[in-house]
Amino acid sequence: SSLSSISSIESDCCYIFFFFSSRRRHTRCREVSWARRCVQETDFGGLEDESIRDNFVVTYELLDEMMDNGYPQITEHKVLQEYIKTESHKLSKSDKVSDAQVPIAASNAVGWRPEGIKYGKNEIFLDVIEKLNLLASSNGTVLSCEILGTVKMNSLLSGMPELKLGLNDKNLFELTGRTSKGKLVEMEDIKFHQCVRLAKFEQDRTISFIPPDGKFELMSYRLNTVVKPLFWVECTLDSYTHSKIEYTVRAKSQYKARSYANNVDIVIPVAPDANSPYFKTNIGTVKYTPDQEAMVWSIKSFAGQKEYTMKAKFGFPSVADEKRDKFKKVPIQIKFEIPYFTVSGIQVRYLKIVEKSGYHALPWVRYITQNGLYQIRMFQSSLIIAFLTLSLIHISEPTRPLYISYAVFCLKKKKKCNNNHFLCWKQKINL
Repeated sequence: SSLSSISSIESDCCYIFFFFSSRRRHTRCREVSWARRCVQETDFGGLEDESIRDNFVVTYELLDEMMDNGYPQITEHKVLQEYIKTESHKLSKSDKVSDAQVPIAASNAVGWRPEGIKYGKNEIFLDVIEKLNLLASSNGTVLSCEILGTVKMNSLLSGMPELKLGLNDKNLFELTGRTSKGKLVEMEDIKFHQCVRLAKFEQDRTISFIPPDGKFELMSYRLNTVVKPLFWVECTLDSYTHSKIEYTVRAKSQYKARSYANNVDIVIPVAPDANSPYFKTNIGTVKYTPDQEAMVWSIKSFAGQKEYTMKAKFGFPSVADEKRDKFKKVPIQIKFEIPYFTVSGIQVRYLKIVEKSGYHALPWVRYITQNGLYQIRMFQSSLIIAFLTLSLIHISEPTRPLYISYAVFCLKKKKKCNNNHFLCWKQKINL
């Protein structure tokens, strides 16, 4: 066949280029997904060209087992471990070809879980982790909000168990015609591990699967919903002159009082030429980080419905930096982790475990909310600030009964500002 009938795609994953060629049209996302699995399996403590050269044989074996005659085969890490022989291992003359055993999982319908797994105590751990991406203006308006969630599991179960997971899914209750007294969530962009039966989920929204052994990510989802900011930070400049700047920072938690946030870091931007830092706070510690051009207010445990205050003072050199005022445009960033809490309100309604031997298993569920890109703008735009700091004291216009060609607005700096001088603006007005 001619080369013109061959289609190709080049994928860049973590600085490694994969080239795929095919004689027929197919889904491009499949190649990208397979390439990313290769990157995960060939990460030898740091994915670089040198590590690939040093482990060329292992990499070649991985590619040979993960793809066969153009069809993706085994991509599960624990199953692949049974195939791969280390560089130091060499077959001796006494070894026979018949002694080599093919992993049982390779011939199973369930290729991600080998048979014969046994545990003395059967347990399964489930973590619902949500990250909140939020951008708010200085006046409290939420400009953008997004929740990214993942459900991670650690399976320590014997045999070949069948699991069913139930969530407070809004679409599930609408499909079955049931009602709920609690909160329901509407998840978008849901992605499942290969162990989940997609046909069953599309039919009745049931999440049923045979889990891999050990840790894995069961599913991920996204919610586009505006929520009340979990933390609110208000930053005020008490003094801003050519020689010094003084901050007053107020941080308030707006989640339930019984919840606690751990390892809270409030990153507040500072002028690039600031020096001689001085801090005063009633909780936590404050550290100046010149490399980040910011000060970091760290609070180990932040209770809900609490408000704390921090004051900071910096000096300036006699020669001002040209980019001194750029810190006003940089938003405040907040890092946190709230255990036993989900910002979306998602809940695990049940987790059923069925195995033919009939053993009793213990399911454990944990909820965690973390920060994603959580930002609050420090100040409003410079134009709005200019109007807020000026007061109108006089309007002058011609007394003739003709068209006004211009008007003169005389404005004065407010007392809060340091320079009390008059500014005269001319604005052409067409009446």
